[in-house]
Amino acid sequence: MTNNIFSDSLLLWFDKNQRKLPWRETKDPYIIWLSEVILQQTRVAQGLPYFEKFAHRFPTIADLAKAEEDEILKMWQGLGYYSRARNMLKTAKQVVKSGYPFPTEYKELILLKGIGEYTASAIASFSSNEKVAVVDGNVYRVLSRYFGIEEPIDSTLGKKTFKETAINLLPTTNCNTYNQAIMEFGALQCKPKSPDCSMCPLALNCLALKNSKVNELPIKAKKQKKKKIELQYIVFKFQQYVMIRQRKGLGVWEGLYDFPSIETNLKITDELLLEKASTAFNVPELNLVRTGKKFKHVLSHIDYVATFWEAHMDTKQPVEIPNCKWIKIDQIGEFPVSRLVEKYLEA
Repeated sequence: MTNNIFSDSLLLWFDKNQRKLPWRETKDPYIIWLSEVILQQTRVAQGLPYFEKFAHRFPTIADLAKAEEDEILKMWQGLGYYSRARNMLKTAKQVVKSGYPFPTEYKELILLKGIGEYTASAIASFSSNEKVAVVDGNVYRVLSRYFGIEEPIDSTLGKKTFKETAINLLPTTNCNTYNQAIMEFGALQCKPKSPDCSMCPLALNCLALKNSKVNELPIKAKKQKKKKIELQYIVFKFQQYVMIRQRKGLGVWEGLYDFPSIETNLKITDELLLEKASTAFNVPELNLVRTGKKFKHVLSHIDYVATFWEAHMDTKQPVEIPNCKWIKIDQIGEFPVSRLVEKYLEA
């Protein structure tokens, strides 16, 4: 034990309540890294099938480094935050190119593409038991509540305060187990909303519970204003073919495939849309047919609303639009697509 009530209580709780997860049964830094990338911004229940799929398809980092980006994005489809997938492939190529094994030390891990302070700490701790504090959203929540820390977690001072607190709490041995324990405690016991404090082994000394601030902590200072974007997708069809484009430099879905589209305001008329689409894609006498309901997709910083319009080409030759290509309709399932397009295809 650690001679620390807080740490000892967490370790005892973890011993009885930890979930059996595949990445906890290995010290392989590659497998641990794979799980950490997939679980960023993702619940374990959602991420586990993706982890198993990737670990089976790419059992080593050398296997992953050989993959094409389209395959990675297709396997990633549905997880969101696709920059994680693109960076994951870049990291794999970077490690393999170096000729060295996947690093296990924080100072080396932090130099890799797409690996930040949290991920480097997690891999170093879980693979080699390096004495580093792993601070994620769960840890912020546990520390802020137990110690009554009201510094915003997204402020410079707040990050410094939480990091120092987490480091001071590290035991002299078994740091990897302790780090997993506090993260697991935040995920299962000290939940974001209305946790069951009556069953909490830390309740006696928890300042948030004592001061009736459990649901107020942790504090975030910055509230990002969400954008609302209305997308009008034009699904061009010619005989048994459909036109798709790969998004290049187009935000959150870069590298994925969708249909030609234009952004509009929420009150555009059908007539004005037809005019804009004809001009944007240089297709005169365009006929558009609305296909069903609008689809919504909510991200942390953007609310998307999409309408899909079908445009059947009656010409002898299909039109050509820059950066787009024609494929057979039954082939579209082979391409990685955004969640909005996936909803349209499912409907």
